[in-house]
Amino acid sequence: MTFYFYPNHPLPSFSLMKKIVLCGLLALAHMLPAVAQQIPTKILGPTKMKVKRGGITSTPPFSIPDFSATYAALIQPDELRLRLATVASDAFQGREAGQPGQKLAADYLAGQFKTTGLQGPVPGGDNPYLQHFQLTRGTYAPGGYVEVSGQRYDYLSDWFSYGPMASPFLTPTVAQPVFVGFGVEQGGYSDYAGLDVNGKDVVALMGEPEDERGRKLLRPSGRPADYWDSGLRKAALAKAHGARSIFLMTFAPAAAFRKQTAELATSLQEPAFALPDPGPEIVDTVAENIPPGIGVYFTSQEMGMQLAGASFNGLLDYVRAVGRARQPVSAGFQPPTARLYLPQNQQALTTENVLGFLEGTDKKDEVLVISAHYDHLGVKHDTIYNGADDDGSGTVAVLALAKAFAQAKKEGHGPRRSILFVLMTAEEEGLFGSEYYTAHPVLPLASTIADLNIDMVGRTDRKHSPKKHFVALVGSDKLSSELHAISEKANRDYTHLELDYRFNVPGEPEHIYYRSDHYNFARRRIPVIFYTTGEHEDYHKATDDVEKIEFDKLAERAQLVFHTAWELVNREQRIVVDSNKP
Repeated sequence: MTFYFYPNHPLPSFSLMKKIVLCGLLALAHMLPAVAQQIPTKILGPTKMKVKRGGITSTPPFSIPDFSATYAALIQPDELRLRLATVASDAFQGREAGQPGQKLAADYLAGQFKTTGLQGPVPGGDNPYLQHFQLTRGTYAPGGYVEVSGQRYDYLSDWFSYGPMASPFLTPTVAQPVFVGFGVEQGGYSDYAGLDVNGKDVVALMGEPEDERGRKLLRPSGRPADYWDSGLRKAALAKAHGARSIFLMTFAPAAAFRKQTAELATSLQEPAFALPDPGPEIVDTVAENIPPGIGVYFTSQEMGMQLAGASFNGLLDYVRAVGRARQPVSAGFQPPTARLYLPQNQQALTTENVLGFLEGTDKKDEVLVISAHYDHLGVKHDTIYNGADDDGSGTVAVLALAKAFAQAKKEGHGPRRSILFVLMTAEEEGLFGSEYYTAHPVLPLASTIADLNIDMVGRTDRKHSPKKHFVALVGSDKLSSELHAISEKANRDYTHLELDYRFNVPGEPEHIYYRSDHYNFARRRIPVIFYTTGEHEDYHKATDDVEKIEFDKLAERAQLVFHTAWELVNREQRIVVDSNKP
């Protein structure tokens, strides 16, 4: 119970008894602040003034305890610091998926969930808090080539692979390439119309169709230019049409291409990963990630022309004809057969998502997911990449959220809906942890109301002053207008952060919406909010360490997630899915 005292109200004349009562109430009011701070309240009605004989009395507004504020306050910088000192320590060796350090981190995080009082929801395994699955880790072996029209083009000289490990050419394979123009579709424009590319290897030009004045044919007015320039989006579209690989023809002559490839050689020789069991495939051709099972290869101009069966002048004529027609035209090229070979050294790895479950009350069959990824880059050249911000910050935020909600339940104020806390593995390798979970959920996706995903929330990026208290939100309005409104209200009522939506606009050049684990929920039509503060000078460097984390800001951002989650799990109606924004 909260007492209200209004010192500015004029007091009328009182009898002696009334004065005694008033003095008693005033003394009690001075004793109450410490209690009131423990249980904040929400005011649900206005103060009412009544005129009575002998003076004016006031009826205080009706109020209830504000448990969202009570339990969000449990998320404190010192505890976040203490946990991050463990998660981002050298003992976990950078937490690379499938490596010993990641296993140690998974065991620690599972123990934290158990200690907090969460249930382990994974059935049938050795540890109910761990969801094991397989990854394939591979490197390309020497000797890869493409032979076409009597010419041999060597791997890492005239062409290279990009993205997750592709495996269609482990033995020398004869292929019949198919030229697909720019490899794009929009509205009535389709480079794939009338073509059968199922199981075939397509050749596409980089860039996008333009008219004779250099104006883009397909991009709506004002949209950034990067959309159709993206080779990965073309790969997703090719996969949607059934292609097994796509060769993206750059306009770099052989010498320039080889120079660029040499500059990229170190990164191109890094191990690549694949998910052998991705479950039912969902292809989103607007996404920046590559669907499993398609090889993506960039070629020099000469090699691309050979694969397409085109000359340089023939390509120029084709591009001009498309510009004049403002629609796809027949190229008339006759791609020759090609011989393709790309050997790999492969290793099977096991890795684990870490899950903790808090059962709800009267709406327990509906589930909110709160997620972050706990893996990072591991050890490179004898240097440990600890990933304190990426994503140690999100990991410890999830642990703090879990503890706060568990404490609420312990004290009789648990959520109406259930909450599944998921710490994903293999995000750095291609969002594989969330891809596996959403294909093999331990709780039905149809009952999953939303995913609140936290990735890199412990620093200030280059765009903001260090004095700013902000967080960037991505995806909040893309599938559910109610989710966006709940998030905005939570910030207005409680945290008062600057909400930055620069990563949420269509055509955003860094494609942040597609680059963390929330996206595998979004592509299955589950509303999401992605919380981040963007990249900084230590992003994916060995200098991303604990001492650079701003723990007061990390706590504030985690509290915003808590308040949003509290409303989602306690409101009467499940949020609606009522939009589909790019």
